[in-house]
Amino acid sequence: MYQIGTTLTQYIIEEQHTYEGASGHFTGLLNDIATACKKLSGLTRKGALVGVLGAASSENVQGEIQKKMDIISNDVFIEALENNGHVAALASEEMETVYNLKEGKRRGGYLVTFDPLDGSSNMDVNVSVGTIFSVVKAPKGVLNPTAEDFLLPGTKQVAAGYCLYGPSTIMVITTGRGVSMFTLDNSCGEFILTRDDVKIPEDTKEFAINTSNQRHWEAPIQRYIQECVAGKEGVRGKDFNMRWVASMVAEVHRILSRGGIFMYPLDEKMRKSGKEGKLRLLYEANPMSMVIEQAGGLASTGRERILEMQPYALHQRVPVVLGSKNEVQRVIDYHLL
Repeated sequence: MYQIGTTLTQYIIEEQHTYEGASGHFTGLLNDIATACKKLSGLTRKGALVGVLGAASSENVQGEIQKKMDIISNDVFIEALENNGHVAALASEEMETVYNLKEGKRRGGYLVTFDPLDGSSNMDVNVSVGTIFSVVKAPKGVLNPTAEDFLLPGTKQVAAGYCLYGPSTIMVITTGRGVSMFTLDNSCGEFILTRDDVKIPEDTKEFAINTSNQRHWEAPIQRYIQECVAGKEGVRGKDFNMRWVASMVAEVHRILSRGGIFMYPLDEKMRKSGKEGKLRLLYEANPMSMVIEQAGGLASTGRERILEMQPYALHQRVPVVLGSKNEVQRVIDYHLL
């Protein structure tokens, strides 16, 4: 447990002391990530004042129209991480292939995957957006890691987290020893610890799902949602509230704050289009699953634990069901029937 008011820098240094033989590179990397998030916090606050709203004239590797901030935030992250000798390579939801460092730049011992601006479509309507990141160890002796080097199960992550750009900027991080929240104090430019050892309530009365896809859902999800909507008069015997922000960062942050369940399940529409899910395993599902599990929740596709999945592609998609332990387990049980 850390004292509330501890700076992120102090926290990272103390975490480093718990690992025998730590070199300081991991500490430096997390500070680089924090620097990128501070820059993005400033840009998202200014919005139209600095011309970052609206669509760009390009698509990402998934064929999705990019927002201006998708491109800008991707560049901000690369600039913050490639210059200090802490990473060996990067992979982003916005880039088709691995980003290898330019010749002459120092290589480090870590690989970082990131979604630079999750929920970027919300920017135009001033709704919360965020950044998601994941850190794994790089293969030793490899100058330019390939996509295959990134294809590790989520259990291999050494750190994961996100930064929420809302009314306040909050960074949430885990290094495998619980979950901590830091709020950006703009008066001093530091992230300050505001919640430590975050735990998700095991039960909840809130669910988050895109109900516009209801006609396409599989039977287990149909059953679960119907029971929630039935309320006190139904088999669950209690009323539920539905939430949907269309930003995974915002959804997960609400769950960490007061419990809940978030679902973006596999459905028949996805199957027919050849997709295995909506969210990306390496950039969204794995890091968020690590955060959720470290806070006492569960994260599953409905059929298997997300963190144990063996990735086969850099931009692989998966179904996601995560949040309060007892509710996620109920959804898993329905898939097993």
